[in-house]
Amino acid sequence: MNEREQGANRKRSRVEHVFAQQANRLVRSIGQVRAAVKIRMMNLEYNMRRLVWLAG
Repeated sequence: MNEREQGANRKRSRVEHVFAQQANRLVRSIGQVRAAVKIRMMNLEYNMRRLVWLAG
């Protein structure tokens, strides 16, 4: 791969890592609003773990 393709691949892998982290989690709830809240909480948890890892 040339340098341009490697840069694009690096950016894509960062995004795919986030989705892969959350892909194995099943959201089961009654109501769309509750499901949305659960997903937002999972995103918040991921972001907080990432912040701790980057700061550490």
